[in-house]
Amino acid sequence: MVYESIRGAADLLVAYPDGALEAKLDAYIDRIAAAQAADPEGYINTYTTLNRPTQRWGTNGGDDRWQHDLYNAGMLTEAGIHYYNATGKTKLLDVAVKMADYMCKVMGDAPKLNLIPGHAGPEEAFFKLYLLFKAQPALANKISAPVTPDAYLHIAKYWIEHRGIPADPDGLRKRQVYGSYNQDDQSVFTQQTIEGHAVRATLLGTAIAAIGAYDNDPRYIQTANRYWDNMIGKRTFITGGQGAIADDEKFGKDYYLPQSAYLETCASISAAFFSQRMNELQADGKYMDEFERALYNNILSGISLDGAHYNYENPLIATDHPRWVWHSCPCCPPMILKMLGALPGFIYATDKQKGVYVNLFIGGSANIGNGPNRVTISQYTSYPWNGKVQINVNPAKADNFAMHIRIPGWATGKENPFGLYNSKSDGQITLTVNNQAYPMHIEKGYAVITRKWQAGDKISLNLPVQPRIVTPNAQVAELNNKLAIAAGPIIYAFEANNNPPLSESSITENAVFQSEQKNRANGYNKIKITSPSTKQPLIAIPFYSVGNDGKASYQVWMDRSH
Repeated sequence: MVYESIRGAADLLVAYPDGALEAKLDAYIDRIAAAQAADPEGYINTYTTLNRPTQRWGTNGGDDRWQHDLYNAGMLTEAGIHYYNATGKTKLLDVAVKMADYMCKVMGDAPKLNLIPGHAGPEEAFFKLYLLFKAQPALANKISAPVTPDAYLHIAKYWIEHRGIPADPDGLRKRQVYGSYNQDDQSVFTQQTIEGHAVRATLLGTAIAAIGAYDNDPRYIQTANRYWDNMIGKRTFITGGQGAIADDEKFGKDYYLPQSAYLETCASISAAFFSQRMNELQADGKYMDEFERALYNNILSGISLDGAHYNYENPLIATDHPRWVWHSCPCCPPMILKMLGALPGFIYATDKQKGVYVNLFIGGSANIGNGPNRVTISQYTSYPWNGKVQINVNPAKADNFAMHIRIPGWATGKENPFGLYNSKSDGQITLTVNNQAYPMHIEKGYAVITRKWQAGDKISLNLPVQPRIVTPNAQVAELNNKLAIAAGPIIYAFEANNNPPLSESSITENAVFQSEQKNRANGYNKIKITSPSTKQPLIAIPFYSVGNDGKASYQVWMDRSH
């Protein structure tokens, strides 16, 4: 958890330099380096060293399912990379390289140990380490250990490609197997559905998508698509949550989407990282639609409005559901920090043809490219409460390129790319360039505007964020005859303390909605719903805001009345 906190804090230091925070992180790093220096091989995992010194990597009767030796090494690697990128300091990166070199020495192809992570995550981390040294070969001169980028990529692929292969053909090098729990029951290249522990599964998908995009390996690309399509088309919850079953924190079968599902905060974060990598892979707006769904709902519900409490689980119906100050498994807060730190890098993307993609509607400015190819993009918006977005495009010199503006699926009446959820958008999308109406030409979820851009050009987008009714796919038995309320990317919930008895309430599809602003945490819209089926109006508030007045009793899905 310390490594993940360092990574998230490092990303925030890029945008918000803070000498006191950097000094605090440096002190942590000094202790980490000292702990590693006590081991002649560069191994570092203090729990295992102190309590199970003969069971590194979960061997000899150990259990990497919860020891997390490999996972922690991966998070150390990410922390070293991100802290170097933020500060230019290499001390933690040096620790990470020593650990990575030791791992590459002891595990992998025969006769080394046949091991894969008990918890996915190191795969993407070691891929990032490979990319860092490939892009900056001179950086190796600042590292005290040998730097072997190809070995880092090779072990990352080994951890992916040897899942489901617990031993060599001769039966030797047999490892402990946890089955589908950590995606080790069969080859990823034959696995048709996303299975097992939801955080592990989605972090594995993230790595597969990332390496597939880099190598253009059809095996990786096809696998990433199968995993993501199954997850979003048959197993994702309306809030973007993942993991239906509390036992093993895992995915359920297709279309098993109970209201009382587990929905760990970390799982929605790792699923969002997966969606973002899929967007990099295939430049399709649907991936950022699902990123945004998770971000504004299941992820945001994970942290309280006061910033001091959090949800480990985010069920869609609950009675007296508390937020935690601390949890015996404190994984969610650093994961939230990682997402917040990474978020600015996901707002925009580019392609090889100089095209710029606006993926998220978040106010601020960014410089894309360098020198004469630099383009400064500035956004002004009150999204998601208001659908108006102004995007100023200021190239360093006039130039021809395409601006790709994401048009969310819900705005076009496509609530889910596979029909898992359905809604109807009655509003109108408008797009103008320099105050002139521009024809809506949508490719793969983006409105594409190709022209010669000049300093001062302005794009105005207006999305219909008025409330709408969402219905589930008929194959979701647990949600038969239920309705939910959404507005823009926000999913709404009904709290018991400001509504008539929810067990006696229902909504018709011709209900009347009235949005009102509530002044708390910079304000959010609440929705008053009147319907012939209700004796008094119902009040819906954003799902992320439930439980901020104490223990929450609420529900997202309401009975449909006719």
